[in-house]
Amino acid sequence: MKGKCLCGSIEVAANECKEVGLCHCSMCRRWSGGPMFAVHCGNAVEFSGAEPSIYRSSDWAERGFCSICGTHLFYHLLPSDEFILPAGIFQDQEFQLTNEIFFDEKPGYYELKNETHKMTGQQVFEQYAPKS
Repeated sequence: MKGKCLCGSIEVAANECKEVGLCHCSMCRRWSGGPMFAVHCGNAVEFSGAEPSIYRSSDWAERGFCSICGTHLFYHLLPSDEFILPAGIFQDQEFQLTNEIFFDEKPGYYELKNETHKMTGQQVFEQYAPKS
């Protein structure tokens, strides 16, 4: 799949993916103004054009964006080198919403009708956090 930022300065190529998840965590909502429609792209992601700006948002992850137009480009999990990209940068893709994480942090002002697998923040950390 191919996508790009709003101004076109950064292009991205990733393996085909048909599923999108939704993250309701407070950090993603602050970053994007709403929940993040997240496409898990693994580590086979290539960026071309301008260099993304990077913000280290936690001990285990960083977020990338275009320094020209501000488009959010990725959430990068450092321990696994996995890239999670916003669905909106892939304009010609059809996705199916399959899961929602940090569902316990979802504010009450929006509701989705999709039937999805839902996980609380605690469940996410128990399943995916690096083990010491």
